[in-house]
Amino acid sequence: MGKFTKEMVDDYADKLLIGLTEEENKMVLEEFDIIDKNIDLINDIPNIKEIGPMTHPLDDFVCELREDIAEESIPREELLQNCDDSADGEVEVPRMVG
Repeated sequence: MGKFTKEMVDDYADKLLIGLTEEENKMVLEEFDIIDKNIDLINDIPNIKEIGPMTHPLDDFVCELREDIAEESIPREELLQNCDDSADGEVEVPRMVG
């Protein structure tokens, strides 16, 4: 893929349903230019294609999962005592949309 163009950024913005001003479009293009330069720096590292991907940044990382133990939960009625309005075992909240 070549360099990003103003038309490409406008097309992507339209697909994402966001409108960009000329100033915002210019800012996005400048950011992509910085990203492209950094990617070029990484690609210039000798033998970079021979290096495998890392699964974790620390070599000695060990993931120990805890045992999954089912525990007794707090009764729903006791939890609902902490809210102002409830009905049929659910918390009632003010309507926010339409």
